[in-house]
Parts: sequence; C-alpha cells; structure tokens
Amino acid sequence: MQFQRVFGTLPHTTASAPGRVNLLGEHTDYNDGFVLPTAIPQCTTVEIGFSSDALHHFYSAEYDELINYSDDDTIPQNFVSYICGCLRLLEKEGYKVPPINLYITSNVPIGAGLSSSAALEIATLRGLRALLNLPLDDVRLAQIGQQAEIQYAGLNCGIMDQMASSLADTNTMLFIDTRSLECRPVPFPAGTEILIIDSGESHKLAAGSGYNERRAECEESARILGVKALRDIADPQAVEVLPEPLKRRSRHVVTENNRVLEAVKSLPAERFGELMNASHASQRDDYEVSVAAVDALAAILQSIPGVFGARLTGGGFGGACVALVESGKAGVIASEAIDRYQRAGYKGRVLVPDMKVNS
Repeated sequence: MQFQRVFGTLPHTTASAPGRVNLLGEHTDYNDGFVLPTAIPQCTTVEIGFSSDALHHFYSAEYDELINYSDDDTIPQNFVSYICGCLRLLEKEGYKVPPINLYITSNVPIGAGLSSSAALEIATLRGLRALLNLPLDDVRLAQIGQQAEIQYAGLNCGIMDQMASSLADTNTMLFIDTRSLECRPVPFPAGTEILIIDSGESHKLAAGSGYNERRAECEESARILGVKALRDIADPQAVEVLPEPLKRRSRHVVTENNRVLEAVKSLPAERFGELMNASHASQRDDYEVSVAAVDALAAILQSIPGVFGARLTGGGFGGACVALVESGKAGVIASEAIDRYQRAGYKGRVLVPDMKVNS
C-alpha cells in the first residue's frame, strides 16, 4: 500500500469526492444565482492516519511531493493550501484536528475547469469527518470548502463547485439555488449523454486571470442597481443603464440565470443544446472569459451531427468544453472533434481519457 510506503503505517480512513462539470450556470453562483452541474466519474481520494509527531504530513501522488506542515506555519501556496485552509476553518469552528498523515491520489484533471480543487477539499473534509466523527452535513462541508478556497487559496469563488462535489452524482444534474443552498436532482434530456473534451490550454483562476475581477464587477453592478445580487434581476433590459463593461458582465449573469431556470423544465435535447450554445456565446462576448482555443473547440463540437450543444465549462480562461450528445455517439464525436481540432493547429492535452458521463 502506497500510504504505508510513504508514512510507515496504515491509514485509519479513506474518503473520495468527485470532480464536476457544469451544464449551465457559469459565474452565477457568486451572484446568488442558479447552477446546473453534475458529478463526473473522476474523483480525488485521500487516505488519512494520525501522525506520530507534532507535524501534519501531506503527500500528493500526482506531484510526488511530501510537505510537512505545522499549525503555526504560513500556509504554502500549492495543493496544500486547500487542505490547510480546511484545517484552519475546522479549528475556528471548534474542531481541533490532531497531526495527521494524508495521502492524495486523483484522476480529476488539473487545469481543465473540472473542479480538482473542490474535489480535494471535499475529500479531505469527508475523511476528517469520518476520522474525528465530526457533526457536519454535506452542505456544511461545501461551505467550509468554499471558504478554504477564498481565504487561503486566493480565489473569491462561489459555492457551486463544492456543492457539486459534495452532493451531486453522475446520474442526474443537480439544480442548486446558491442563495438558499436548496438543491434537487434534474434528469438529463432523454436520449443524451455528456462528452467532455479538454482544450489543452490549462486555466489558472486564482492569479492574474480576471476571475476575481469579474466578481468585483458584478458586485459593483448590483450596488449601482440597488439589489443584493444580480440574481435579483430577471429582465436583461434592466442592466442596459450600466456603463461598460459592467453592462455586458451583468447581461451574462442575468441571461445565464434565465437559461438555467428554463433548462430545469424537462426540455427536449435540442432546446437544451441551444441554451448551452447561447451560454458559450455569452461567456465569450459579454463575460469575456473564453480564449481562442476553447472557442475553436466549442465551434467544432457545435458543428458535428449528433451534438445538441457545447460550451466552455468551469471558470474559463482555458480548460474544457462540455457537449450534450446523442446517446452512444460520444466516442465517434470525440474522435472527429479531436481530429478537426488538431488539424486546426491546436495542440496539447486534448481528450480527457474516459471523460464521458452517461445519462
């Protein structure tokens, strides 16, 4: 066992959490809005045991790196920041975590916009909940995970990723009201499955990407319009009074919320796909979080027979596209899309292996 190889003992508990892909509702969660993600089969797994000394020891199999950490240390700005953030927040709630050994394995792609960080946060919190018998439900784990990312990893994110990793499954979409945190499963359109293809352009949201800037623009727009959050506006015409770029940022949020609310009404696949295509255009033109490689991949997918709709997924600035396709055709469509994408001159990690969700 690899845990024993690294730490010399056996783990006391093991926990996993999935990555997620978002069908609709991008950049709406930090506006108190509506989102529609689903879990993906790929997950992050942590094995946890008690440390024999006064330090925490964190090992990442992907990075082949062991980091030793004291509760008095400054939190490193790497994969450990998500873990240490969770430890700090648990302590603030009165749950002191004794020194632990933690071993991480994951097949959630990093930099593809599929919430590898949220999967790590939720897997860690699930493991600690089991290890220490903590009285925390799945929603509370999501809230702690979100705050760990905001306070200790520098990304002023919404709560969709952590809610999806904590509560979603691969069989249905999960409709989440990010203001009330109420959620319910929603079936995929009949006769469809989901295909996820990585553009090969890794995204980085925490530093220099514009993600935090977009949130600040939305909050300023809400202040000018006199509402708590942009979720409180349903008519896109109401944002036309705003200066640029606030008008376009707000227009995306309002129309994206409306797309989610329509999508949960048991739509046929054709209409659901139209909403996905419109979402991509809105993120490209109004929210300006797409890049040339992702736009090219989305356009290729949208043009292939058997694809109902395709859009970027995740925070943008690189990452993956998600497509709603006819059941049984994901493999053929992926091959054609990848071939055309590469012939267009785009390179890098293109197809995420086994990244198909059956519905």
